Amino acid sequence: MWEQYVTVASVDEALHHLSQHAEHARIIAGGTDILIEMERNQRSGINTLIDISRIPGLDQITLEDGMIHLGPLVTHNHIIASEIISEYALPLAQASWEVGAPQIRNRATIAGNLITASPANDTISPLMALNATVTLASVHGKRTLPLSEFYTGLRKTVMAADEFLLRISFPAMLTNERGVFIKLGLRQAQAISVINTAVILRMDGDTVSDARIALGSVAPTIIRVPEVEDSLIGKTLSAENIALIARKVASVPTPIDDVRGPATYRTEMLKVLVARALRMLSDGTNTLKLPHIPALLWNPQHQSADDTPQSTQHDTTTPIETTINGRHISLTSGQGKTLLRFLREDAQLTGTKEGCAEGECGACTVFLDGDAVMACMVPAPRAHNAEIITIEGLGEDSHLHPIQQSFIDEGAVQCGYCTPGFLMAGAKLLEENPQPTDEQILQSISGNLCRCTGYYKIVEAIQQASKNMVAKGE
Repeated sequence: MWEQYVTVASVDEALHHLSQHAEHARIIAGGTDILIEMERNQRSGINTLIDISRIPGLDQITLEDGMIHLGPLVTHNHIIASEIISEYALPLAQASWEVGAPQIRNRATIAGNLITASPANDTISPLMALNATVTLASVHGKRTLPLSEFYTGLRKTVMAADEFLLRISFPAMLTNERGVFIKLGLRQAQAISVINTAVILRMDGDTVSDARIALGSVAPTIIRVPEVEDSLIGKTLSAENIALIARKVASVPTPIDDVRGPATYRTEMLKVLVARALRMLSDGTNTLKLPHIPALLWNPQHQSADDTPQSTQHDTTTPIETTINGRHISLTSGQGKTLLRFLREDAQLTGTKEGCAEGECGACTVFLDGDAVMACMVPAPRAHNAEIITIEGLGEDSHLHPIQQSFIDEGAVQCGYCTPGFLMAGAKLLEENPQPTDEQILQSISGNLCRCTGYYKIVEAIQQASKNMVAKGE
């Protein structure tokens, strides 16, 4: 899919490579969008990927002088786990929770979501409502602009070919501000928005003193509705006012018909969602849309990017040196592949299954540096100097992992094709939380599909593994 894969150790190094290759290069961090686009030939002419995922300090979320700053390696799970975000930018945490599944949220970055520029992308709406800005950098310098000026059309931005999204910034919500993000999808998880909305209100007692409403998947870009926002100011959130505002909002955009829903449905449901958001802000139920302790499927001692990064360049002759299931491996093949195909075809570890190859089924779940990820959405050179655990390495000393044993005992293994992915997700959940709730179990397998029958036995097996591990003190 690419000819050269460059892992950089600093922002300056990334900018240097961008200036050299320009439109033939792309920055890769999570890779959950660009790999699929390249696989589908939707990104032609790209021959160089510049991996910034090892640069230290770029995954930080900071609050300084009333402003929140996100680095370009901040993932959706970083946002969900952040106390700063849950307290001062709740709609962004809620939107991040709606994106993909835990394995995807461990890789997908907020910056990447913004750059993909789909009007259905969930985190753009709350950031638009938060009055976010983006800082772009190149070898020629930096520029900062409002997020509202970042988009020029459907999947189009103002970024030049040699620019790098260095930072996302926005004001922390005030104590008298309330916000919520709501999404309508066609299923409970792994769903692209039919429509979404982020609403932030500033209240003076029971009266609205400022309003920001962002709408997603109803126009070529995420939009604000300033005329409707202005009409809210000075009003209370009475049932009559909520109904009036919802009708006004629905009259503004002219959505399209597509595979996820006709325009008439979008218009009607936009009215419903905005009314629902306003009612939640009125009665204080807006905080209930984010789980108290969500299942993240990452290393409990989750670390920042490598503190001692090394620059590497991979082409068709460069070996990928990695540790898989505790064993050091060096292979000169694998360039231009996903981690999934590298594991199956080059490392000869076929336990990791290929189902959809686009992050929808979870059959290829593995652990990458302690985090559960979908191997089909990770470039193989990212494995260089990394530690990987596959289903073959889940047990220890020829003994099955407790969750493997419980799948056998509870009859949770059916055709078996999806089983490795479920086992990996369940094992990481139990590592993260040895006594998960039923809700957390369902969250942990939301990115894993089983087509044989229901999920009842799978859930029971995870529950039983938890009981067995606690009883043994593991």
